[in-house]
Amino acid sequence: MSGRRERGPLQRVQRRSRELQAQVQALRAESAAPAPGRREALRQRCMQLKKLVDENTNALYALKKADEPAPVGSYSQRKEEEEKLLLKLSQQLQKLVLVLDQDNVTTSYGVDQEHQKDPQAEDENEEEEESEDEESSEEEDSEEADEDKLLDDPNVKECIAVGNFNAQQEGDLTFMKGEVLLIHDKKADGWWVAENSKGERGLVPRTYLAVHSEGGESQAQSEEHIEVVDETASGTEIKKRTDSHWSAVRRAVTENDTVEVLAATGAVPAGFRLSTLFQLLEKGNQFRASYFLQPELTPSQVAFKDLVWNSEKNTIYPRPTRVSLIVTLCSCKMIPLPGLSIQVLSRHVRLCLFDGNRVLSNIHTVRATWQPKNPQTWTFSPRVTGILPSLLDGDCFVRSSSLSSDIGILFELGITYLRHSTGERGELSCGWAFLKLFTSDGMPVPSKMHELLLNGGTPYERGIEVDPSISRRGSGVFHQFMALRKQPVLLVKLRSLSVQSKAVLNLLPETLLGSMCYIHLLIFYRQMLGDALLKDRISIQSADVICSPILATFPQLVDQPDLMDALRSAWADRERTLKRSEKRDGEFLKSLFVLVYHNSVFPLLQSTLLPDHKWAEEESEASRWRVIADFLKKSQENNGALHYLLSSENTHKAFDISELTYDFLREVRENNPGV
Repeated sequence: MSGRRERGPLQRVQRRSRELQAQVQALRAESAAPAPGRREALRQRCMQLKKLVDENTNALYALKKADEPAPVGSYSQRKEEEEKLLLKLSQQLQKLVLVLDQDNVTTSYGVDQEHQKDPQAEDENEEEEESEDEESSEEEDSEEADEDKLLDDPNVKECIAVGNFNAQQEGDLTFMKGEVLLIHDKKADGWWVAENSKGERGLVPRTYLAVHSEGGESQAQSEEHIEVVDETASGTEIKKRTDSHWSAVRRAVTENDTVEVLAATGAVPAGFRLSTLFQLLEKGNQFRASYFLQPELTPSQVAFKDLVWNSEKNTIYPRPTRVSLIVTLCSCKMIPLPGLSIQVLSRHVRLCLFDGNRVLSNIHTVRATWQPKNPQTWTFSPRVTGILPSLLDGDCFVRSSSLSSDIGILFELGITYLRHSTGERGELSCGWAFLKLFTSDGMPVPSKMHELLLNGGTPYERGIEVDPSISRRGSGVFHQFMALRKQPVLLVKLRSLSVQSKAVLNLLPETLLGSMCYIHLLIFYRQMLGDALLKDRISIQSADVICSPILATFPQLVDQPDLMDALRSAWADRERTLKRSEKRDGEFLKSLFVLVYHNSVFPLLQSTLLPDHKWAEEESEASRWRVIADFLKKSQENNGALHYLLSSENTHKAFDISELTYDFLREVRENNPGV
């Protein structure tokens, strides 16, 4: 009995790739001259297509030769070619998103788009053009693919500009049509690091470039049907992009010279980069826990979205969320060692919620410990108790109400370093991993141990190894097996919540990451916010500032782990003296917590003896803890902080009314999904 042969998994992925390729080409053609009001719709289609391309890529990665129903010749080569095609489609869509995001910009997207013709001329020649397009489509596709392939070739360093481009943002490089640029780094996001004849460096869009031939003209310039419109022509207003995610990535690109020098001298592997998440943390408080701890407004901005009062129980309502879990950092293995020319000041993991494009939460940091006899292995404390610093706590809670199907946890391993020869300080990424929290059918991933292979580069780059030299050492199946064992990995464990743990987490903001060891302190703060903003306000229309030192200053503590440890220690000492009945009295506990707060960390915030909080400075950290420990000891001996405050030995910063007043109109977050 004869029948149609069953289509294999690889063949199904290839067929899906061809369908997606056709859709991408159609979308790019339509986006060349979008109709008024169509830009946002095209952008949404672009994002949806990118999601489908990524899903097909993941399906390709999961394929195994043994799954094929029949033998497939050159299986590895075919799979690799398919991966290159999908990566190219993903890059094209990413660049298209960047173009569509730029409002009031008149550009034909790239050198491979059709000339934008006069509408009247289009009508007259429509039938003729359609016929010509049908006859030459295959030839144009082939030429376009060849040109793109040549332009993306890492060995091609000289490119010629096919249009004028004015810098829109700090770090961009202005150039004129016909100018020859030397390309130093070809990034997957479409913004390349280039240098002009004056030695000036900056970021340039790939779509404005073509391969520079020996004759000094590009192929694109010689084709009459191609035109690139000056992005700043006709008085178009250039609006600076304020997307802090791309700004951080662009900064990591433009300041990559330091990493290149370190890699060239053998100080770090080639896959190391400037830390993307550290760049975001440096751009203000938008990605800090103190920001996400504040209540969020509804879209109407007349009520609180995640802070609602329960009059029956005289407390705030719990807020169940789509993502509510505990993730435990267990260990990192086979992390490459930096060279002797740099000193490592801190080894740590930064984690946040991520959808593949945007950071959706605060960025939480956990410091790693290591042993000199095994420096390639990083470990974390499974549970912080007593005097152990919260910075070492590997148990982290994760909450989010985001509906994104691609939401997951981004882990970035980092080191803070000091370069001996120059005294330069910086932070490098030693690799990153992404753990998606939902399967393709919308089900949560199982609560178990996950071993995540680390990627090199930034979270916006793909296919880069942390240490490419490992894969290049030899060949053969045995070598590949040994090389796989030497690849850096991160071990994390997802834990399901008990009923009690879920009830506790639901009292927190809808989006927040943090350490489990101080979660009870955060809940006290949230309950006091409920009292001040919902229960005790004179009227819902009242916008007066609220006199409350704890509401005004507590967010500052969340960004200073040693002060959080001081409060945690002081509260634990006080809690041990309580009776069982007192521990069940919520109102009594809140009033006692305020007293402990005023007698412990509040005076320290204004003390001139406490050095400023500086990340990964051992001397500063030790000095701060000595001041904190001395103050806590004296406060306990004198039954409060009054003696310390009145002592002539201690000095304090000049009084500011902001130390005592909480202005919720200034502090609350506006409803803004996809922060």
